[in-house]
Amino acid sequence: MKNALADYRSLLDALARCVAACEYCADACLSEDNVKMMVPCIRLDRDCADICRVTAAFIARNSPHAPHIIKECIELCQKCHDECAKHPHDHCQQCAQACQACLEACQAYAA
Repeated sequence: MKNALADYRSLLDALARCVAACEYCADACLSEDNVKMMVPCIRLDRDCADICRVTAAFIARNSPHAPHIIKECIELCQKCHDECAKHPHDHCQQCAQACQACLEACQAYAA
């Protein structure tokens, strides 16, 4: 059996950083002047954070379903990155960077 914690430390770290960035971004978006404009960003932040949490759990326990979950994680990280990158706020730009790093780590795992 593989030691997922040792073998996939960089992936698990990228997932954790993405969760934190997405949660922070979603909360910060709620303080923006035009919250209504930020709704798509907030929703994607929350979805991305959740899928990253689930993906980390599947990886950590060597689930045979991890390859399926990782595909969803890649898709949501890309969507969240694209949405956050549209906004000039620092929290959105930081989130976009974390999503990109997570996306790349997930793609490396899936390869």
